[in-house]
Amino acid sequence: MSAALAMAKALGVDPMIAAECLPQIEAVMVRKFNEQMASCGRSAPESER
Repeated sequence: MSAALAMAKALGVDPMIAAECLPQIEAVMVRKFNEQMASCGRSAPESER
């Protein structure tokens, strides 16, 4: 979380706005990662099942 907020700050994004959007962004990243892993014939890690 702190790395994402630091990146937002470096890009000139208000930290409050970044914090508000991070859960949705994370959800999309996890979905796309899992899709990519599935297309390579690999399953998601046990903690994400």
